[in-house]
Amino acid sequence: MSGSPKKDSGSQKSYAVLVGAAIAAATTCLMSPVAVVVVAGAVLIIGGLGVLLFPLIVLIIFFTGLDGSDSGDAWDRADESMAAFEGDGKGTLDRTQVPASLADTIEDAGAVCTSIGPIVIAAQIEVESDWDGAKVGADGELGISQLPPAVFDRHGKDTDKNDKTSALDQKDSIMAQSRYLCALADEAQGLIDSGEAIGSALDLALVAYDQGMDAVREAGGIPATAEAQGYVAKVRARFGQYQGLGGPPPSFPSASPS
Repeated sequence: MSGSPKKDSGSQKSYAVLVGAAIAAATTCLMSPVAVVVVAGAVLIIGGLGVLLFPLIVLIIFFTGLDGSDSGDAWDRADESMAAFEGDGKGTLDRTQVPASLADTIEDAGAVCTSIGPIVIAAQIEVESDWDGAKVGADGELGISQLPPAVFDRHGKDTDKNDKTSALDQKDSIMAQSRYLCALADEAQGLIDSGEAIGSALDLALVAYDQGMDAVREAGGIPATAEAQGYVAKVRARFGQYQGLGGPPPSFPSASPS
């Protein structure tokens, strides 16, 4: 490819993977003429277990012909996507990627504690419910953040001052999500500090949100299962989008309760 930036052999191999993934995606996706779609990915080292998690490495593809971008821009975007995947989710939220009525709440939720940020909250919501405020989970989880009723009872409050506290109220649910995630991150940090677990407090909190803290404690970090590692990967893979690295806004359910 003429004009391509020079890379070492390892980078060239990564670029080959990137191009292959992009071609595969392009053959299965129909899109309106947008410039780029970014899906972030990276290698995640799972604590002391020595397990390597390989989610979707970085997928940047120009789906519709030439748009004035060059390969250098693509590499810059790839680097940004990798950094977002590996980041802490505490950056500035791209408000165009979330429902306008929930943007303030998501930013407030990301400020509840120093362990999380608004990008984490938004990415996790997409994974949990795909922005469906009326969703009922297989085990009775409710609402946009898919909290079990007992967990919502502990962390839910009347966020929007409408004289009711409900997991089906999106703002109540999102703020309860953040309080619960912060509590899990504090507990995870305690395990890390005591030497009972290895990893980052954020990753361990995400796994605990999905599978319970006992699973983290028993594994001494992120369990070596596809479910646990995959959950962390799915949330992190959306950091770039909500950080504003590209892609169209998600489709939001039109009848979601507010």
